Amino acid sequence: MRGVGVCAGVAVGPVARLGLPAAVPADLPAPDDVTAEATRVREALSAAGDALDARAAAAREHGRDEAAQILDAQAMMARDFVLADRAAALVTEGNAGVHAVSTALAGFRAQLEAAGGYLAERAADLDGVRDRVVSTLLGVPLPGLPDPGHPYVLVAEDLTPADTATLDTGAVLGIVTAAGGATSHTAIIAKSLGIPAIVGCRASESLTDGTAVLVDGADGTLLIDPQDDVVATRREAFAARRALAAAHSGPGRTKDGHPVKLLVNLGAGEDPATAAAGDVEGVGLLRTELLYLDRATAPTFDEQTKAYREIFAAFGGRKVVVRTLDAGADKPLPFLTDPDEPNPALGVRGWRTSWRHPDLLDDQLRAIAAAVTAVEADGGAADVWVMAPMIATAGEAARFAADAKAHGLRTVGTMVEVPAAALAADALVSACDFVSIGTNDLSQYTFAADRLQSELAGLLDPWQPALLRLIQMVGAAGAAQDTPVGVCGEAAGDPLLAPVLVGLGVTSLSMASGSVADVRAALAIRTLDECRALAATALAAADAAAGRAAVAAAG
Repeated sequence: MRGVGVCAGVAVGPVARLGLPAAVPADLPAPDDVTAEATRVREALSAAGDALDARAAAAREHGRDEAAQILDAQAMMARDFVLADRAAALVTEGNAGVHAVSTALAGFRAQLEAAGGYLAERAADLDGVRDRVVSTLLGVPLPGLPDPGHPYVLVAEDLTPADTATLDTGAVLGIVTAAGGATSHTAIIAKSLGIPAIVGCRASESLTDGTAVLVDGADGTLLIDPQDDVVATRREAFAARRALAAAHSGPGRTKDGHPVKLLVNLGAGEDPATAAAGDVEGVGLLRTELLYLDRATAPTFDEQTKAYREIFAAFGGRKVVVRTLDAGADKPLPFLTDPDEPNPALGVRGWRTSWRHPDLLDDQLRAIAAAVTAVEADGGAADVWVMAPMIATAGEAARFAADAKAHGLRTVGTMVEVPAAALAADALVSACDFVSIGTNDLSQYTFAADRLQSELAGLLDPWQPALLRLIQMVGAAGAAQDTPVGVCGEAAGDPLLAPVLVGLGVTSLSMASGSVADVRAALAIRTLDECRALAATALAAADAAAGRAAVAAAG
């Protein structure tokens, strides 16, 4: 069985499936006292929020900050007054409390799924709220993690944040889910805990408790009843990979000394000190939209300045690439985006939101510049680069660059996420100090496929020759004009693909912190010419699978 590997490692053990949510009876009668029933629903939602807050606090005590942030968001969902009002209204219409909550949450879930992208991934968070509230209203045990009395491989349709935040890493050997994508909360938590994990593995729905499996989180392979020699081979390969990674440190470079900056992706609001403590050369993607999400109004200038200042200071003069607000489509904001936009993925998102609300971009650029000035006034250094998302033409790139530099920002560039930008790479690069390729969005726009739909994973494979050709165009334009070209999508963290990207002209790679060591090692054992040869091999392949196999065989 195959899925999307999201945390490298090899786990072997018996399957134990996640406990299923309580079934909602179809024939519950209408409540005798709708006021009392509505109150009971509101209290159950509030209790769910309190319980999720408690789990978030426990996660923080164990150093699981990412899990805590997800649980915080889920608790906010449970306490959403619009949700409570909708459920209460359904009760007054004659629905039992359980049905009212289920219906209200189903409506919210449909809205998130329709938005696609980031918000579609958050739809599973609502399922956790529903299951908890329904169990409370029915007076039955909460669904959750199994406890078979021995270590196991956890298999589920999907995992809620509450499930992943309370995993016992001594008992859970590996994770396999039928749903989810590379950016789902399951993937995020698995990486933070270091548990081998595969998501988007639909075939796993047929697995039963007790079945022996091997989970290879590096390549997304799930083996049933693996033979001892196969287990040994897989473990030896992973051990060799770990040893190779441990043997290299410091700045990224090829075997013959060609520099390739190795950077991390960071969300504004995450702990910058933890990220800065790693063996990395800076931040290749600072996602500033996390400052704006879950708010009724935009963050103030002072709030933004404080957040950016902490990040710039933590990285002590190392490169920090700030992406300006990437709102719209899968990240709608109530104070910015149009909820009735017919096709938001192709609409006013990213930099385009500044056409309607130039004041928001102006405030953000002022705050970034003020944070740079404050850090330098304190005697520190801040090598801050700024880039805009969703730029489609060289003219747009030039307008953004002029705007950012008018605010005193020194190094200004753009994301390459739209095929038109890659196809016009020569003109685009000439308008910028640098460019950064977002392979996730570039893939979905190139193949007209939502990047978070598991069944479209084959189309969205970063090894697709068509995608690699677009990257090659940008890399060649950057090399011709001596302009840095980065990659900050999921592709950057693949140690097999990283040398191919360098061979295509990429000069920096930004990824999850847990991927840096493997990528550093993969580059350190190959010369630049060998990277170029691997790139030619991948480009010549008939499809993604053939390209991956050919590069792996070439060593």
